[in-house]
Amino acid sequence: MRPILQAIDIPPSWLALHIAAAWAIARLLPLSFGGLGRVLGPALVGLGLLLMAAAVVQMALARTTVIPRRNPSALVTGGVFSVSRNPIYLADALILLGAILWLDAVLALPLVAVFVWLIQTRFIRDEEPRLAAGFGPEFDRWAARTGRWFGRKSGV
Repeated sequence: MRPILQAIDIPPSWLALHIAAAWAIARLLPLSFGGLGRVLGPALVGLGLLLMAAAVVQMALARTTVIPRRNPSALVTGGVFSVSRNPIYLADALILLGAILWLDAVLALPLVAVFVWLIQTRFIRDEEPRLAAGFGPEFDRWAARTGRWFGRKSGV
């Protein structure tokens, strides 16, 4: 049973679980965002998918893995990785937020914070030390100028 659990302990599974929970909350406790959710929700899902695609393409061009817990062969710091050290996880969070808006799952909004916390504790906190060990000062410079989730740091 353990290998099965390890195989599904990946960010897309957690994203699907959170979206399913949002769907259930929307059905059990319906509250509406109104027209805002029907417009902004699909836009955020689309933005998340575009961001994810851009990050995956950049990693493929660098011939490195997108699979969490595997050691990357290259450190990608340009393009979308210049504004987020974790653009795929950021894309996941945007997709979740968009899905919550689209589903009119007002009471599911806290799931975004839960998802971000879960990704940070289950994946990012493991990945960053491996990147630092594997890429040393190059990782340190990138981390000093680029936010974990989003943003350029000033003065660097």
